[in-house]
Amino acid sequence: MAHILIVEDELNLAKTMADYLKQEQYQTTVIERGDAVLPYLTQHQVDVILLDLMLPGMNGMDVCKAIRKNNSALPIIMTTARVDEIDRILGLEIGANDYVCKPYSPREVVARVKVQLRQQHPNFQEKIMLNQADLTVTLNDQHVQLTVVEFKLIEKMEKQTGRVFTRDQLMDAVYDDGRIVTDRTIDSHIKKLRQKLKTIAPNHNLIQAIYGCGYKYQPPTN
Repeated sequence: MAHILIVEDELNLAKTMADYLKQEQYQTTVIERGDAVLPYLTQHQVDVILLDLMLPGMNGMDVCKAIRKNNSALPIIMTTARVDEIDRILGLEIGANDYVCKPYSPREVVARVKVQLRQQHPNFQEKIMLNQADLTVTLNDQHVQLTVVEFKLIEKMEKQTGRVFTRDQLMDAVYDDGRIVTDRTIDSHIKKLRQKLKTIAPNHNLIQAIYGCGYKYQPPTN
């Protein structure tokens, strides 16, 4: 799980940003003061820093420069309301990887965090996300639309990753109205589901067939 450090003294904004990142299955930590960042980094592993420009104790530019003295690779995304500082933020003087102007969209920031994670870790994989409201599955910002039956199938298997489900167990989970269906019906739904999942995870076999037993969900791995 990627760890995102949010350095922001506007606590409501920091909490909102943390909530959006947590929805993407990221671990978050909020620090309010600039002078608390370096001591924290000596004790904890961080994958991306969201760093505000104006902070008590130590401003964001000085924090960024201090980090760069010892760590040239840690992704830093600066947040600022001072548009006139953007050139310096992205320049060699500071060494930030990206910036976002306030007020910003939390969704945009999440997208920028994902970009930094992928650049830092080319094989980085996100956790697959299931959205019951619109019957979609998301992985690495790619979405695929499922039918009700297909969604129930992956939802059942994803909740118990690695467990092998028999066709009868999957039938019971999908058709709870007592209707009679055959093994071939489940196989047909699984085949279509696997084809759809391949569009968002072409290098991964997310639904695996276990000969003589049934099917299991295998999450993407690096």
